Amino acid sequence: MAKDFDLIAEMRDESGTSNSRRLRRSGMVPAVIYGAGQDNLSLIIDHNLLLKKLASENFLSSILSIKVQDKEESVLIKDIQVHPYKRQIMHLDLQRVIADQVIRISVPIHFINGDSSPGVKLGGGSVSALLNEVEVSCLPKNLPERREVDVSKMELDELLYLSDIRLSEGVEIPLLTQEEPSNEPIVAIRLLRIAEEEPEEILLEGEEGEEGEEIEGAEATEESVESEGESTDTDSEGDKNENS
Repeated sequence: MAKDFDLIAEMRDESGTSNSRRLRRSGMVPAVIYGAGQDNLSLIIDHNLLLKKLASENFLSSILSIKVQDKEESVLIKDIQVHPYKRQIMHLDLQRVIADQVIRISVPIHFINGDSSPGVKLGGGSVSALLNEVEVSCLPKNLPERREVDVSKMELDELLYLSDIRLSEGVEIPLLTQEEPSNEPIVAIRLLRIAEEEPEEILLEGEEGEEGEEIEGAEATEESVESEGESTDTDSEGDKNENS
């Protein structure tokens, strides 16, 4: 069974946007517990405590033991809202866990032994994770902390799928057991290709492109014609002067 993480919460009497904003400024996070046919509870939890717990990878996929006043409950985090650019938790949704009721939750996938796979050692490829977590369905006592997938036998351009994930007893992947199963790929061994950009043509000062050259040629031709015209006019004037 997954390791428990203890949280301590206090009851929240007031609700509303302005009250939630005030709580966040004081270092608390608004939260709610629901489910199991019981009343919803509005709570507040210490923000720094939550940040500390989030440092553990398994926090979001574990059954948590939360203490509210003198009562303890087992819960799962169903939704966590964070600030778009601040390191701040805005709100927490917690669902009650009942021992004999099946739960559905996403757990991390770890791909192991990638360095020893033929596709990496001999083919020069890299392990490319297509999924980082998978939703499982099980009783709370059977909840795994993570799923490990051994990729040591993968060849270059080979794929592994959801059906290749080893599951412990009592654990299922809903995508594979639904009416129309969806056996999605989870990992591949691929060559990393870096697109080569063509170097841009650099023009030195005073140089122009083809169009500029054509224009310069046209201007040069016009100047040549004008020069010839001026020379002809000068010669004609000289002939007139000699005749007179």
